Amino acid sequence: MLDIAVSYNKYKFLGHEFLTWLWYVIARDQGAFTDSSGSSFSLIIGNRIVCENIVEDNTVETVIIKGDNAGLEEGLLALRKGSVVTELSLSLNYLEQHWEFNLKGENFHFTGFKHPETEKITKKEDREGALLEKIYLYSKAVELIDQVFSDFLKLRLSEKWKTDILNSMKVWIKA
Repeated sequence: MLDIAVSYNKYKFLGHEFLTWLWYVIARDQGAFTDSSGSSFSLIIGNRIVCENIVEDNTVETVIIKGDNAGLEEGLLALRKGSVVTELSLSLNYLEQHWEFNLKGENFHFTGFKHPETEKITKKEDREGALLEKIYLYSKAVELIDQVFSDFLKLRLSEKWKTDILNSMKVWIKA
């Protein structure tokens, strides 16, 4: 069995590939996905993308695109130079509910998490219900991202990845 640190460093590229692929899918398909029950949900690129590229002497070049109306051209240019997406700000829409968060590819860490609006607690006895509702809202977003990652892994391990997806992504990056 691999040591945790060795495994972490050996497979962290998958998260970066996932976020790069996710940006591509959102750009191509307007971020339309389906959960395991067949319900539709969408992901939209938010206001932050971080791309990294390791150059010859192990120096890391980092490109950060940030802002509500920021153009993504710099990010695509970074991808053309060999970068991968290491962090992505996302908006998730599911059954008329809306989440916002940043997702880090290296460890799938959610940051800046904003869940859908919940009712204000007016009575002490409502606290437990409010807490359970917030737990549900957090877990639902994680579950949906897990579903997208699972779909990515199936695709990544298939022959379609090499024959279709990589070529299509290269065309998207160069466009």
